Amino acid sequence: MNTPINPFKQAMAQRQAQIGLWLGLADAYTAEILAGTGYDWLLVDGEHAPNDVRSILHQLQAIASASHALPPGMRAPHPIARVPVGDTALIKQYLDIGAQTLLVPMVDTPEQALQLVRATRYAPEGVRGMGSALARSSRWQAYPQYVHEANEQVCLLVQAETVEAMGNLDAIAATPGVDGVFIGPADLSASMGHPGNPGHPDVQAAIHDGIARILCAGKAPGILATTEPQARQWLAAGALFVAVGVDTVLLASAAANLLARFKSADNAPARPNGY
Repeated sequence: MNTPINPFKQAMAQRQAQIGLWLGLADAYTAEILAGTGYDWLLVDGEHAPNDVRSILHQLQAIASASHALPPGMRAPHPIARVPVGDTALIKQYLDIGAQTLLVPMVDTPEQALQLVRATRYAPEGVRGMGSALARSSRWQAYPQYVHEANEQVCLLVQAETVEAMGNLDAIAATPGVDGVFIGPADLSASMGHPGNPGHPDVQAAIHDGIARILCAGKAPGILATTEPQARQWLAAGALFVAVGVDTVLLASAAANLLARFKSADNAPARPNGY
């Protein structure tokens, strides 16, 4: 069997916009449910959600299982795993459990980006440890050419979310082996002196400029949007991988909206006389 082609990386190279959903519930059961809803990709968050390597593994397995129950013509979403930090040893573990696409936070310099590229590649292109015989990524050597084919299928996305990163954005995006750059609006707004206000005109202008510069470098820009107008704005600006929601927010919002329909004055249950 051949090492699976990375469809997300392929779509980014062809500049096909991909719509995703952020997973912060850190639960394989909910990941499996959401994997059947038709998104192009799902981001399993190891930075701000209570995940570890084993729980990330369980969610990768759950997402993969959805392919067995999808209607004809619908493809299972591509899982993206976000590491908590760009550590070479941790990246090796994420790759070995089967993540083909990684998102790495807080990348401020091209030197950091190059180190991450090397962490995701086997020698001679990089320093990824040779442990594929023990790894789900090679299906425990069922993919006999895995160590020769894996480098081409790894997709590296780095996050630019500080003033320093935006200053170095052209060089970061131009780093060979970096496939996409994700702009983090929340951290960027804080770094720019507008914490909690990613909608500030200066932050919005920086994001627009960043998307254009990433595209100019021939790489894929990405972003997380929490409202439909935001998402459509960034897609129109040229962002190629856009998360249009977060599972925690969707759950809380749906639950609150449902409750509100029963707690409103018009729908309140009638009380017996005397009460």
